[in-house]
Amino acid sequence: MLAIASALMCQPELLLVDELSLGLAPVVVEDLMARLLQIRDQLGITIVIVEQSAAVALAVADYGYVLENGRVVLDGDRARLLSHGDIQEFYLGHTSGNRRSYREVKQYRRSRRWYG
Repeated sequence: MLAIASALMCQPELLLVDELSLGLAPVVVEDLMARLLQIRDQLGITIVIVEQSAAVALAVADYGYVLENGRVVLDGDRARLLSHGDIQEFYLGHTSGNRRSYREVKQYRRSRRWYG
């Protein structure tokens, strides 16, 4: 919270938040995300969130990019990303009932199915 407050003192047009959830309790992350949304709405500041937890990021994002090995493999608005099958399986833990084996996941990464 102190880092966010310090950044806001400069009256930025863009705020970059890196790994907000790292090492914090879920209730604290929830509170901080709510505060970031308030900052965005009340001050009109664009906020870029770099977050490894897809569930946390997609809960507040208007638009998102999925990076794999430093490359953008998928992008879109929140609805598109949340409804994408691979996002649900690999990042949100939802399965369609038939779990894939490690070998299939490894093949998925090699074939880069998202590039299209």
